[in-house]
Amino acid sequence: MSEVEPEDASKRAHAATNNAGTSSTTSSPAVGHEGFVQPSSYLRPRGHSRPITPAQPLNPIDREQIEGLRAIRAFLKVRTSYDVLPLSFRLIVFDTTLLVKKSLNTLIHNGIVSAPLWDSRTSTFAGLLTTSDYINVIQYYWQNPDALNEIDQFRLNSLRDIEKAIGVTPIETVSIHPLKPLYEACRRMLESRARRIPLIDGDDETSRGMVVSVVTQYRILKFVAVNVSETQMLRKPLRDLNVGTYDHVETAYMDTPVIDVIHQLVKKNISNVPILNKDGVVLNVFEAVDVITLIKGGIYDDLNLTVGDALRKRSEASYIDLLFIPPYSCRLHKHYV
Repeated sequence: MSEVEPEDASKRAHAATNNAGTSSTTSSPAVGHEGFVQPSSYLRPRGHSRPITPAQPLNPIDREQIEGLRAIRAFLKVRTSYDVLPLSFRLIVFDTTLLVKKSLNTLIHNGIVSAPLWDSRTSTFAGLLTTSDYINVIQYYWQNPDALNEIDQFRLNSLRDIEKAIGVTPIETVSIHPLKPLYEACRRMLESRARRIPLIDGDDETSRGMVVSVVTQYRILKFVAVNVSETQMLRKPLRDLNVGTYDHVETAYMDTPVIDVIHQLVKKNISNVPILNKDGVVLNVFEAVDVITLIKGGIYDDLNLTVGDALRKRSEASYIDLLFIPPYSCRLHKHYV
């Protein structure tokens, strides 16, 4: 191929422009000094250029919000999940062959609402027992009342069969090594919508998993609030951050049957339901953990009682709070922290 002289290229570009027609409204691509068409000219809109909107400066509250969030993220990335644990703690692990009834009594006796599961046959971590598992058992026997007599022999390793029988999607059990950054643990909890995450370490001799502890959302938030002073910089109102649920909020009343509230918890995959009076004022909150108290002793078929009666089954101190202390609430214009 012979090289094209700049002068000849300029003549051909000029001739092509004349042959394009007499229309003066069509603009030709920009031509360089040597007569070559600039490729960038094809990317520009013809006719008029779009004005560039200058970036709006941040107000002091937005600037502090960003700085505070950056400080929290940096803190989470340099601290490990193990740092969240207290100096002394007690770990309760259930074998998957344990009876459901005994596991329930153990949770109530120790004042906890979840526990790691261990498969003794394979010596491996088998998941996490939570309130959702007991709610699934309640729904199963509510749908199959003839199987209620079998509940005393029901074991934890059959919980997955219960989920299949009632058509519930199994909850993904995520875990993390205790020396991994706390930021990564938060990301895994957020992606799986988990409220707690087990810490699983590896045994150097057997290379098998070993349960260290369980970290909850509450403990992480408390750890951040105590150790990161920049949380005071989070001053944007809840309304601007859109934190919380504002539309289609599930509610119930004091005379609502408990089983109906349980169906709400499962259907919406939520952990609590606000309890209102007839004027729409919040009186209390029925939580998923309240179910554990109701089925204490293995009573799964007495759930036609009202929410009011169920709340009275809480401890005496909690019931006094129910009568005299309203549930803690905050307004939309309050700060995030």
